[in-house]
Amino acid sequence: MTQAHALTRPLDGMRRFAARAQERGAALWHTYPRETLGAGLFGLVALSAILSTTVTPSGGRVEAAPPAPPPLIMKPIAPEQALKVNAEIPLTSGPNPVASPFALSGNAAARTQALNCLASAVYYEAGNQDEDGERAVAQVVLNRVRHPAFPSSVCGVVYEGSTRATGCQFTFTCDGSLNRQPDADGWRRATRIAEEALSGAVYAPVGWATHYHADYVVPYWASTMAKNAVVGAHLFYRWNGGWGQPAVFSKVYAGREPNAAALRVAALSVPHVTPIYGQSGVAQAIKDIPGAEALKLAPSLRGDKRVAVRFNLIARKASDEVKHEDYTKKFEVSDNLKWSLSSDSAAENQQPLGRTASASPPPTTAAGASGQR
Repeated sequence: MTQAHALTRPLDGMRRFAARAQERGAALWHTYPRETLGAGLFGLVALSAILSTTVTPSGGRVEAAPPAPPPLIMKPIAPEQALKVNAEIPLTSGPNPVASPFALSGNAAARTQALNCLASAVYYEAGNQDEDGERAVAQVVLNRVRHPAFPSSVCGVVYEGSTRATGCQFTFTCDGSLNRQPDADGWRRATRIAEEALSGAVYAPVGWATHYHADYVVPYWASTMAKNAVVGAHLFYRWNGGWGQPAVFSKVYAGREPNAAALRVAALSVPHVTPIYGQSGVAQAIKDIPGAEALKLAPSLRGDKRVAVRFNLIARKASDEVKHEDYTKKFEVSDNLKWSLSSDSAAENQQPLGRTASASPPPTTAAGASGQR
């Protein structure tokens, strides 16, 4: 009983404090109604501002708006130099937490579209690597689905930026790779890995990475992010600070997917512009490539000279599919013309060109000569 009385004493004090505060508030309201109302509104605004600031478990403050995904623009260096530069970028220190399993909450139709898009990313981005390399790409796609900086669907993430001349997030959606028919075995493996990832399988080594690139190129954004894994020929990164922490990956999956076939057609229908950094003769050489057109670009802020190439993929595909007929078969031509077009040696029955010469010319008379004129 004594313990019960002891526990109620702090509560009695709090009740008395609340009653005194209520009395003082009522007195202020009657005496200064406008000032009291203004102070209350100011307090509400201050409280909402405090609550709108998110603090991650690591103590890093997160901005109100997520960062924009950087464009995949490469530094103009040779692959051999890129390999060296990438090797010198150290892995970030500290923990690399494992991503949580992805939960696909959509219906059967959404799952079919998501599987198609994720398998495409796995196949075209890492089809020449082993299964770990493919699983790593699938993990990045699903990490992005749950990050507020990216779309909330699998197909939306994979095809983000593919309908713009520049800005695709996955290069296979804007470099013509989709024109290449996948081989049966590779597609089956990519589909299986995508199915496993959509069913909750997690590839732990890449953690919560949201970006990656091949080791023979150096994107301009590589130095601004934390390198947290190397898998096969790909290097994986996450944002520095709060936007790369696990607490940020809390966005809910949309539950529906856009049509994968429509996204593919739209991506292939766009004349993509690819910046090329190289010698001055590149622009002239580009003119010989079917479907490519050299464009003039203003010099960048770095002062380098750039050449852009617009690849009209539809025109290039049509050029590749043109059927060339043999000229000698298309038209009814003489044996002499066939011989002159196809060979430099006469056939056994080859006849001489021109008319057959007469043994003796016909006699010419004055009247006849006059008549021929």
